[in-house]
Amino acid sequence: MGLIVQKFGGTSLANAELFHRAAGRCIRAKLEGNKVVVVVSAMGQHTDELVDLAYQITDRPSRREMDQLLSTGEQVSIALMAMAIHHAGHDAISLTGGQVGLRTDKSFGRARIREITERNRILEHLNKGSIVIVAGFQGVDEALNITTLGRGGSDTTAVALAASLGADVCEIYTDVDGIYSADPRIVPDARQLQYIFYDEMLELASLGAQVMHSRSIELAKNYGVTMHVRSSFSERKGTDIVRESSDLQQVIVRGAALKKGLARVELVGAPNRPGIASEIFRRVAEHGVIVDDIIQVIHKGASTADISFTVDKADVESIRALHAEFAREMPGMNMEVRDNLAKVSVVGVGMRTHTGVAGRMFEALHRANVNIENISTSEIVISCVVSADDGDKALRAVHTAFELDHSPAGA
Repeated sequence: MGLIVQKFGGTSLANAELFHRAAGRCIRAKLEGNKVVVVVSAMGQHTDELVDLAYQITDRPSRREMDQLLSTGEQVSIALMAMAIHHAGHDAISLTGGQVGLRTDKSFGRARIREITERNRILEHLNKGSIVIVAGFQGVDEALNITTLGRGGSDTTAVALAASLGADVCEIYTDVDGIYSADPRIVPDARQLQYIFYDEMLELASLGAQVMHSRSIELAKNYGVTMHVRSSFSERKGTDIVRESSDLQQVIVRGAALKKGLARVELVGAPNRPGIASEIFRRVAEHGVIVDDIIQVIHKGASTADISFTVDKADVESIRALHAEFAREMPGMNMEVRDNLAKVSVVGVGMRTHTGVAGRMFEALHRANVNIENISTSEIVISCVVSADDGDKALRAVHTAFELDHSPAGA
């Protein structure tokens, strides 16, 4: 007898019929002799509807109250899933994040999981033959405030439970057949991957691929959780997320991603002295803003420097508020913002042992008449910041350039 964690996203639970379909998958896994834990997201577009409602009330909703509000979507789903399983004649119990002891830090809207304290409670229900249904996306902090894990956080809940319970596999059910070489909505000839390495999937998730939540991949890698991503609408085999193996690195680039909704913040005339970058980015972090690429330009013979970095467009107002503080402390430093940017990236562990990847990517963007605003690289990633208007075209260009629509031998 194994233990399986299954996660169903919002598109897999958009109506009553889909709840019954998902319940059927859970019951089938149980009848095959497994103990089953199910993690669910809010129904369909329910979270977006709650966000819209909040902003009809106020243009500056409290982060704490937003978490209180948004967590209700998953609580609706766990109750309905339990009812669907009961209707089919099987035992099930629904539990919130707080009820399973999913403890987080105090970062409302972007909380990180610290521990799961009620593991034994879950196991007791499983041992009695119940399917345990847990609300994804949510937990509680040390003061028992409800917190949420950020968009896609139900993936992270599922992996955290799988790690805590020692599950044999964590199955992520979504509205696509698996992980693709690029977003098939933008690149029609994108190819489903049979497997992808943790490091590659982690990078693709953080760079805009929306199938998986990046924190969930980080957890899976750290705790060795076996993952399988597949469609809730078909019986097709999905994509395995596996550990890296040296004999499977013949694929130079595994996939391409496009991250939209970026803004570039440029601090012009920052004091050129030791510790200034540390001070700036420490306070940026204190405002809960995640920074992407950073570039510093020191003017020759000058006592000032220009520091630019990219952030999510939604965080620009937080940066503007921070700049008002800096303006009082660092007279002469100005801020410029450009908020119509995107980032196209290629990812592959094979880059570690192959050359010429960057040149191939730049040539592809040149042929597509896409201007590069910024370039950043790591061991397995090359990214280019481009105009948002050129984003889709850039993704298609690099996908074609690296022949990602073709299936390499062994992949």
